Amino acid sequence: MTNHPDPGRADARVEPRGWRARLELGFAARADRTVLARKHQFGPLTVQRPFYPEGGSCHCYLLHSPGGVVGGDRLEVAVQVGEGAHALITTPGAAKFYRSAGPRAEQTQRLVVAAGGVLEWFPQENILFSGANLRLHTAVELAAGARFLGWEIQCLGRPVVAERFAVGQADLRLDVRRDGVPLLLERLWLDHGQGLDGPTGLRGYPITGTLLATGAAAGDLAAVRTHAGVAETRWGATLVGDLLVVRALAQGSEPVQRLFTTLWGLLRPRLLGRPACLPRIWST
Repeated sequence: MTNHPDPGRADARVEPRGWRARLELGFAARADRTVLARKHQFGPLTVQRPFYPEGGSCHCYLLHSPGGVVGGDRLEVAVQVGEGAHALITTPGAAKFYRSAGPRAEQTQRLVVAAGGVLEWFPQENILFSGANLRLHTAVELAAGARFLGWEIQCLGRPVVAERFAVGQADLRLDVRRDGVPLLLERLWLDHGQGLDGPTGLRGYPITGTLLATGAAAGDLAAVRTHAGVAETRWGATLVGDLLVVRALAQGSEPVQRLFTTLWGLLRPRLLGRPACLPRIWST
């Protein structure tokens, strides 16, 4: 979207404006279930009605009605999970970040979990078209005793059409803190293809993913490492304090999704005491 110049001014310029959108969600424990107690939205960000496929935990699907993000767009998602509440958030499809004529798109996701709360954060992959200009920042803020399981999958270019992220910029950040103390601070910076290749980069793989799980111990790490994995991926797992981190590289997003879904199915009973319940939207 652009502002239209004043036709009476010879020096008028067309300035990129883009969408402005903000979505605030607050989950609270009520009797035997978690409810979406607060929702505030501005612009084209919303959620479908909550689902309860496994009883008390609340499943929500984030929706972005334009279907993609362009240069100049500013999107904000703020999630708060209250004490004793349990929310699972996912998306109905991949997020697309299109080529920009110059302006930067920004998407900020702030996920706050109170003591005794649980947040499962499973968005489908982000697809960065060649030429995109993006700053994406996900910040997870945990109180003592809060639990988090989640992942992020970045598709750099469109490998299905042999498109590399050879043009454009991407600043991708992932922060996890407990009571303000950093547990994980990651940043992936790509500038016109730099960072995709080489042993210190992504080794030429266009798909990179990170899975996180708090409250883990050495036995959980061992269970993950003994998993056979997916043939099309290169992946590894490590334990930082009680934060289990799995990183994966692949030529396509589906192998990473399969790997992470399988590991979630392994970890959820161990860490949360309940079997994995796949969101219904993943099967449509």
